[in-house]
Amino acid sequence: MGAAFVFPGQGSQTVGMGRALAEAFASARAVFEEVDAALGEKLSATMWEGPADKLTLTENTQPALMAHSVAVMRVLEAEAGLDLKRDAQFVAGHSLGEYSALCAAGALTLADTARLLRLRGRSMQQAVPVGTGAMAALIGVTFDEASAIAKEAAQGQVCEAANDNGGGQVAVSGHKQAIDRAIEIAKGKGKRAMLLPVSAPFHCALMKPAQDAMAEALAKTSVKAPVVPVVANVVAKPVSDPAEIVRNLVAQVTGTVRWRECVEAMASAGVKRFYEVGSGKALTGMGKRIVEGITGSAIGTPADIAAFKAGRG
Repeated sequence: MGAAFVFPGQGSQTVGMGRALAEAFASARAVFEEVDAALGEKLSATMWEGPADKLTLTENTQPALMAHSVAVMRVLEAEAGLDLKRDAQFVAGHSLGEYSALCAAGALTLADTARLLRLRGRSMQQAVPVGTGAMAALIGVTFDEASAIAKEAAQGQVCEAANDNGGGQVAVSGHKQAIDRAIEIAKGKGKRAMLLPVSAPFHCALMKPAQDAMAEALAKTSVKAPVVPVVANVVAKPVSDPAEIVRNLVAQVTGTVRWRECVEAMASAGVKRFYEVGSGKALTGMGKRIVEGITGSAIGTPADIAAFKAGRG
């Protein structure tokens, strides 16, 4: 045991993601075809050919990242004999990655996951008029320090700690003016702070309309117990009960992504190796900053699949 499979969130997308995988493996092609069918459009064409601004639309980014992640998992199962129930203690995902984790662990069907993430991305984008909200990264702060800065900056507006990414990096989210104030307050305390290139203020109270939309959609979706526990963002602990999974997914829209605590919880339960499944290596870097001594590797390409197989041989 001692392994966890983790799934990236928004920001890890790139044009071309998953293409080599689809060209090399029928099991990956089947995933992209099923996602395209569920959405009634060729999302795979946007993933592989762009343009980049279309891929970075939240309503496309979220199902695209999930499709790449699940395609990797299906290839690992078909080509490397991976069995999550046998080979992993936990799965977890960063923000939208929690949906990828639930799909990989059999709690959600692939088609339902694609449709939920399309809705999630669209409703998050529509929750706040463009330019009204913003997010910023505060560097060199603890979560408590970031929360205090956000509280000071709010001044009657929304400003909340949204992502606790560990290694002294916390993202704050809310009204644009409040986020600008948070950046100045952080800099005044000798910290680094910068606006993030995101299209909406995720994981704060401004996302309430999106939360309502997801609550309604999830209430109509079949959710099963996952084959291994999912360490949920908002509670930073393993969850297997379907009703609790749904509650956490609804809360996650406006709640804090407690990623540092999620990684710490998995490590304290005996996880030594983290496999980041899908696009990019963001979670691998975060994990090594959060817990000393853990190992991490990213699996997203045919070469990564071969390395995983060789490592298990």
